[in-house]
Amino acid sequence: MDITHNDIQSILKIIDAAEHLDEIEIVYGDFRLHVVRNGNGGLRAAPPKAAALTQSAATKAVAAEPVKAEVRTAAEMVPDGVVAIRAPMLGVFYRAPSPGEKPFVEVGQRVRADDTVALLEVMKLFNSIRAGLDGEVVKILVANGSMVEFDQALIFVKPGKG
Repeated sequence: MDITHNDIQSILKIIDAAEHLDEIEIVYGDFRLHVVRNGNGGLRAAPPKAAALTQSAATKAVAAEPVKAEVRTAAEMVPDGVVAIRAPMLGVFYRAPSPGEKPFVEVGQRVRADDTVALLEVMKLFNSIRAGLDGEVVKILVANGSMVEFDQALIFVKPGKG
């Protein structure tokens, strides 16, 4: 499966919609896309073909070594005694299997490690998010249908036997 120009445009639209995302790198086989919002003087520009794929003036595609930055907002600080279930990738967060259906989990509900707690849509593919631990859901941090970023805290679970 090859990545098309339309795929790149879709990826850049998702990145533009993510307000708190300043940088992302996507590697798929031999393909590599490194996007930095508002540019960065320390990075070198990609070849003209890659730069032509940009979605807006606020987002600029560049090729460079990835820069790792650990930035957490106060809302993502994990309280003592709970574990954050985090987004494994950038995408759209859904609490239920389809519109109008009951959410996978609610606050106060007990979950087991294999339970699906949400879906994450990425390029029209839906990925199940599993709890990863037994415990009780204490807080759902993301609204249904919201864009989430890689490693963003989605749900807080207090560990304990189900």
